[in-house]
Amino acid sequence: MENKEKDAHIMHALQNESIEEEDLAAFALRAAAIVVYAGGAAHRFARGGEGFAAAAAAWKEMTEGALRMPAFGVSIDRLAREGMQSGLWAEFVFEGEQSLAGMPFTALLVQVVPEHCGFNLARLQGGGYDGRCFYLDLRGKTMRPFADALARLVGQEKIS
Repeated sequence: MENKEKDAHIMHALQNESIEEEDLAAFALRAAAIVVYAGGAAHRFARGGEGFAAAAAAWKEMTEGALRMPAFGVSIDRLAREGMQSGLWAEFVFEGEQSLAGMPFTALLVQVVPEHCGFNLARLQGGGYDGRCFYLDLRGKTMRPFADALARLVGQEKIS
């Protein structure tokens, strides 16, 4: 691609608030809030607060070196919302619609399972968690540090 074409592509992406090549893990930290669901109870941590900072630091540590991979699964809103009634989940809520790799969303939802070495990020679009997901491979790490950090934020000792 010639420089002129590259510049046009970048400008188009910026104008449409679409970031095609950005690191998904870093992108999640642009959220306006992180909502932690523990056993069905929602706990909201707004950007700028200590809770958001603690969750963001644990997310950043967990995802350092992670690799976005093709996701073969899709999210079904009804099943995602039923799942959120138990266990530990993290929702990255954005101000307005975002787009990454051509897939729009207003929030990203992650089921936090301590022993998992990778996970789907379901996209909220049109009011539902339906459709294609993103997938992050943690490259040998687990979700344990993130799970423990979220558990501390919501007043639980540890997530088993």
